[in-house]
Parts: sequence; structure tokens; C-alpha cells
Amino acid sequence: MTSDTDFWIQAGQLFPGHGAPPLADQQIQISNGKIAAIEPASRRALSTPPRYVEIIAPGFIDIQINGAGGVLFNDQPDLAALKTISAAARLGGTCHILPTFITAAGQSYKQAMQAVTDAAGLAEILGLHLEGPFLSPERPGIHDARFIRPIEAADIEGLCRFDGRLLLTLAPEHTDTKTIKRLAEAGIILFAGHSAASLEEMAEAAVNGLSGVTHLFNACSQIAARAPGIVGAALTNPRLFAGIIADGHHVHDANLQLAVSQMENRLCLVTDTMPSYGATSTDFMLAGQKITLKDGRLTSEAGQLAGAHLGMDEAVRNIIQRTSARPEQALDMASAIPAKILGLEDEYGKIDIGRPASLTCLDRDFHCCGVYVHGTPYRGGSPA
Repeated sequence: MTSDTDFWIQAGQLFPGHGAPPLADQQIQISNGKIAAIEPASRRALSTPPRYVEIIAPGFIDIQINGAGGVLFNDQPDLAALKTISAAARLGGTCHILPTFITAAGQSYKQAMQAVTDAAGLAEILGLHLEGPFLSPERPGIHDARFIRPIEAADIEGLCRFDGRLLLTLAPEHTDTKTIKRLAEAGIILFAGHSAASLEEMAEAAVNGLSGVTHLFNACSQIAARAPGIVGAALTNPRLFAGIIADGHHVHDANLQLAVSQMENRLCLVTDTMPSYGATSTDFMLAGQKITLKDGRLTSEAGQLAGAHLGMDEAVRNIIQRTSARPEQALDMASAIPAKILGLEDEYGKIDIGRPASLTCLDRDFHCCGVYVHGTPYRGGSPA
């Protein structure tokens, strides 16, 4: 007997996660939001035929998403915005997000911290990503350079007191070792980004708690003959993870391949998505600049890239099509690896009995056709 909280789904291919190859013709029992059984579809005949999906994978996790569904988190840092953004993210197969608040005036980021605190009961929201304002003025990207500044004692105290999962992007060359160590010891996940740090500065920061790089290849020091920079550090330092935007605009295919080949089990797909995704409007305002979507590319009036218009399923397809990554590797980049970055590898990123039933459903071409978040089914971003 089944109910809304006890049901079966069937997959033509089940990708269990953690690099395991797909299993053919499997069925999964979901009970009270968790995975209760996994078995070959031929093992038992169910009285109610289960929903059939071509591909089921561990639920996607996006650790860098600025907005979606017509909402920019910086403009509306509240619970309603988080619900809208997470619903739009589900269109691309994302089950869980780290909403991202970028550089803004003073301690505006505290509003984002409060919004995520208010969202404590939402399974979709795993924490908060603060991308700035403690960045390098040499590498602002689309961020408002007026508000980029060094971290201060009051910032450190407030960040360390935050009662939630926090990923903080900062510039290591502008942050002293003592501060990096203190933030890391407080449980804050530290990534380098919008930074001109050297290989040596990255190595020292990694020893003291830095664990990754934000949007690898973008707004960071590149590889030169005698100065490997942040890119060289990410490719060669086994302590470091990295997020990468695989939208066909931010990173050349050759560099995608380089990262895939050198960063096995350390490379994470992110969308860096903006309000245009999951919305009808093709333009929006960001820090006083008009941002326009054209041919899948978001740019300012000056032609500068301004985030991405990208679903996680498209990022997965791009990695499969543009690099040597196998499907199971690409799916791990969207699930198991971000789960590990967040310290949630025992909950997410693998389909196994007893784990939360957060699953991404895909067609044979890896287009999203629905998700389950802790057992709740969604199609088109809305409850099914």
C-alpha cells in the first residue's frame, strides 16, 4: 500500500553517484522523504505502476546562484525571494541552493544572512554564499568596485556568529593569515575569488583553511610562465576545490577540458545564474547597470559578462559534450562534489537507502523533467 509519502519511481538508468556507472531498469521506493529501497524493476510487480523516468541522478546542488525567476537576491534579500529563486532553479534540475549575495555597501550582507536564517525550514536552502565585499579591487568583474573593501573586526565577529552554513568568497592577498584561520575554524567555507593572488599566497591560505576557488578562470589571476596564479593553484593543489561556469561563454572549451582532466573529484559545476533564468524578461538592473540577455549571454551595456543565464542541466550537458567527462562524472560535478564542499556528503550526492530522497530526473539527453526534494515531487519548478 502506498501514500503521498510512500511511493515508487522507476528509472531506465539510475546514476547512483560517487562515480559509479549507471544501473539499468531500477526502481526506488521513497518513504517519508527518504530512500527506502532500490532494486531492479523486474524484482517485483507493483500494484500501482511507478512513474517512469529515463534517468535519475542524485539531486543537483548549486553553490553559486545570484537570482532566478525575475528576482535578484541582492535586490530582495528575503524569504520570498529565496522561494522564488529555488523554484526557478528546479527548472534546471537543482534541488538545493546556496543563494549568493554579491558585493554591496557596508554590511548589507547581513540582510542576506537574516533571510537564510528565516529559511531554516526550507530543505532547498542549504546555506548562504557571500561573494564579497572582501575582494580585490584589481579584479572586480561586474561587482560594484566602490563597495569592495578589506574585512574588518566587526565583519569577522558577525560572520563567525552566523548560525548557518556559510561559503565566503574573498581575496586571500587582502586577508591576513590569522583572519583566514579564524574564519575557517569557525566553520566558514572559504573560497578565493575576484582575486589576483599568487600561487604562493594561495598555498599559504590553503594551509590555513582556504578550500576552493570561485568561478575558476574568471576574475582571477591566470597561468603565466613563472606565475601560475589562482588557476595554477586550483589545478595543482589537492586541497582546493573549484566551481566553474560551463555555459559556453565564461570559459573556453579547452580550459573546461583542462580543469576536468586535472581536477577529478574537485571540480564543481555552478550556474552563477541571474534573474533572467526562469523569467520572461530579458533584461534587469545590477548595481545601477542594465544587464541584457542576448544569444544566451548576459552582458552590461559596456559588454562585460554579468553572471549567467544557465540551468544546471545545461551545465551538465555542456561538460559532457565539450569535454572528456563521462556522464557519471558530470553528474557528480553537479551533486556529489558540491555536497562534499558543503560537508554534506553523508546526506546528498549519492542515491542510497536511508538518505534524503533528493533526486534529479532527466530525459535521455540530460534535460530536466522534474525533481524530488526530500521526497516532494516538482515538475516545472512547482509541486507535481
